[in-house]
Amino acid sequence: MCGILGGWWRHPPAGLELRLQAGLAALRHRGPNDQGLEGSAQAGGHLALGHTRLSILDLSPAGRQPRASTDGRYLITFNGEIYNYRELRRELMQAGRVFETDTDTEVLLQAWETWGEAALPRLVGMFAFAVLDRLDQSLTCVADPFAIKPLFWTCSPQVFAFASEPKALQTLLGEAPRLDWQRAYDYLVHGVYDSGERTFTSGVRRLRPGQLLRWSAASPSAPEIRFWWQPPVRPATALAFADAAAALRESFLESIRLHLRSDVPVGAALSGGLDSSAIVCAMRHVEPDLPIHTISFVAQGSPKSEEAWADRINAHVGARPHKVYVRPGELAAHLDDLIQAQGEPFGSTSIYAQYRVFRAAHEHGFTVMLEGQGADELLAGYQGYPAYRLQSLIESGHPLQALAFLRAWASWPGRSVAHALRHTTSLFMGDGAYHALRARIGKDSHPAWIDAGMLASAGVALSYPRLSPRSAPRGRRVVQALAEAISTRGLPALLRQGDRNAMRFSIENRVPFLTRPLADFLLSLPESYLVSAQGETKHILRAALRGIVPEDVLRRRDKVGFETPEHDWLRESAEQARHWLRDAGDIPFLRQAALLEAFEAILAGRQPFSWQAWRWINFVRWFHLTGMRP
Repeated sequence: MCGILGGWWRHPPAGLELRLQAGLAALRHRGPNDQGLEGSAQAGGHLALGHTRLSILDLSPAGRQPRASTDGRYLITFNGEIYNYRELRRELMQAGRVFETDTDTEVLLQAWETWGEAALPRLVGMFAFAVLDRLDQSLTCVADPFAIKPLFWTCSPQVFAFASEPKALQTLLGEAPRLDWQRAYDYLVHGVYDSGERTFTSGVRRLRPGQLLRWSAASPSAPEIRFWWQPPVRPATALAFADAAAALRESFLESIRLHLRSDVPVGAALSGGLDSSAIVCAMRHVEPDLPIHTISFVAQGSPKSEEAWADRINAHVGARPHKVYVRPGELAAHLDDLIQAQGEPFGSTSIYAQYRVFRAAHEHGFTVMLEGQGADELLAGYQGYPAYRLQSLIESGHPLQALAFLRAWASWPGRSVAHALRHTTSLFMGDGAYHALRARIGKDSHPAWIDAGMLASAGVALSYPRLSPRSAPRGRRVVQALAEAISTRGLPALLRQGDRNAMRFSIENRVPFLTRPLADFLLSLPESYLVSAQGETKHILRAALRGIVPEDVLRRRDKVGFETPEHDWLRESAEQARHWLRDAGDIPFLRQAALLEAFEAILAGRQPFSWQAWRWINFVRWFHLTGMRP
């Protein structure tokens, strides 16, 4: 796990070397153990690659990057882990390749030399890397299938630059960042962020899940961008449920085995929910003698606390638990650090719970942590995507099954027929009716605290950014929704937040549910395997893990995760929040007085509590901490 940066300058500015070093310094938390920088005049300008290293595999200096191929043609800077590097290494050695180190970096480089882009589907891991080809004067940047590891980039006729985090990229560019107003509006009003290539900084883009970017000196201002992998949406496999559950069990356990490969201490984040419990129990199953340490956030005194469930799992596997309790006022004290660690605004204070878990991991000496992110998006978790399941059944000619499913689904805690029907109806609406429905249920696209006229005159689209769904076979609407959640709206934001929280404390965060083989398999299954006719979410996972995870955990009918008492925290931090929100006047399209009035209404209970209050706070604070220009 590391930080990477690099770029090409047609006319290298004075002090470029200092900028590059400052960029590496900005990534030091991602790789505190070593750093390297390679640069030279080439491709009609100056090209440089840099790297900061967090040592996980082969802790010797042999792991230093950037790393050149034996013949000098390729130069790579790589962030992430290739979990199946040993298997690939054996395959490459059988083909005559010779290795100098035991690093996954060298395996990745030699795989690229041997197979080129055809190496990508062979990789099981999380990665963002850049490979310079000195022969054809090109630079290829690649994101893993889920963009677990980040890469930000910008391009003009004079400069192409990239980095693992926005701050490092701005350091390379040597200029103050400018706000992307469309992204700011989408986030503040609708809570939409990290849903595409655009970022909160104008001109800065993120490499999306499964994307490959190829920059060439022949056309420096027009890099080629394409997807090398996308979540598959195709007709369901005919595999029987029992066979599919057995296959999932085997694949998941193999993923856990691979994710435990490390030359440094490994721990696990345990919320007490099904996903994190599955990982901890699988760790014990594949490594009976492994000392297991878990770290859990505990919402003390909250009805949402899952401490008892975490205790149940710790006792089951014989783990040593470490618990995080948050005292009043701590969120306000840490919020600046959290905002700067994230680098961009975020959605809710559940992110603070995760931040504290990784901080505790660092304090207890763990360099690698396993967590359950991604299971919901691959297995139709959360509430089971009921509207999409109903749509699948209806369009497949099974209205009676749809009615039976609706009744069964609504019998679970926290669900209602009205909610499912409203969402299902919206799927069949045109844009005009859809936006009218949102307005009717209180989701205003023109709240009083924004200057809608100013935004509109600047070309901002003042409506909810509704997704245009990918094409899908009839009866595959749940899988279609999961594909969108994986690649566009949902998982990318969660992974960004997990990466920054972990890297703030120099922790490598591993997510065993998120491998391409698992995704390809799960998205090929019949939808009823994911969400049962009785409304049970993650139906096949529960079946696959019987005998590994305790039965009472498998039968849970609720979902909490790292939930936080947001309203209570807001009240505790109210005075500090008021002080920060007074700075909203520096942002041209925000109406400070109306914003403060809405904030007070939420505090007083005159308006329902929503995460929008936290979006106001961290956006305004982020704007000032980063030196953003309007």
